[in-house]
Amino acid sequence: MKQIQILLVEDDPVITEFLRTGLGYEGYAVSVVDTGNDALNIIRDTTFHLIILDIMLPDMDGFTVCRRIRNRELKIPILMLTVRKEVADRIKGLDSGADDYLTKPFSFNELLARIRALLRRAGNIRESTRIIQGTLVLDTNRREVRRNGRQIELTPTEFNLLKLLIRHPGRVFTRETLLNRVLGYDYDGGTNVVDVHINHLRQKLRDRPPILIRTVYGVGYAFHPDET
Repeated sequence: MKQIQILLVEDDPVITEFLRTGLGYEGYAVSVVDTGNDALNIIRDTTFHLIILDIMLPDMDGFTVCRRIRNRELKIPILMLTVRKEVADRIKGLDSGADDYLTKPFSFNELLARIRALLRRAGNIRESTRIIQGTLVLDTNRREVRRNGRQIELTPTEFNLLKLLIRHPGRVFTRETLLNRVLGYDYDGGTNVVDVHINHLRQKLRDRPPILIRTVYGVGYAFHPDET
């Protein structure tokens, strides 16, 4: 099935890079604009399956952008992002035509779940819930992991780390990328927390030679499937 196209309307460069990278790893094609006018212009010429729309933009607010999109009778799912937590703002966003609303800071995995829900509602979902790499099977729907048929109990952070790694066998992820992708762009702890989670994950996987999760010294980690 064709790749899902997402338009990200966001003027914060930190959040933009965090989402562009994370969504790209999930297989989505992400286009980025940082003003409301640019968003309204690009959707004239490009078809998107979903829009992630920040409310606080430099030229016009996201409520106005959302209303103008709906005035064109476009039915693209719209997910609003904002630092505003008041119920009145959420109501205003939904009344402007948004399909969902998420406040910052947010969990990336919650964002992914909301994206999948909106895509399913629009008939655009296209992902399998099972990822198989060698003797390892990860079910994203049930959040279960098995190796050689043995179920492995993982914490949410360990599960999300493993899911990211096995979706991209051979790709080297820096500690910073893993930290931001799993714990969030606003996490202010050190990158050594990644090493702690990786060590726990290796122990639970009984990861012995040939190693599944390999250390790339001075850089980070990469996943290499074993033989079936």
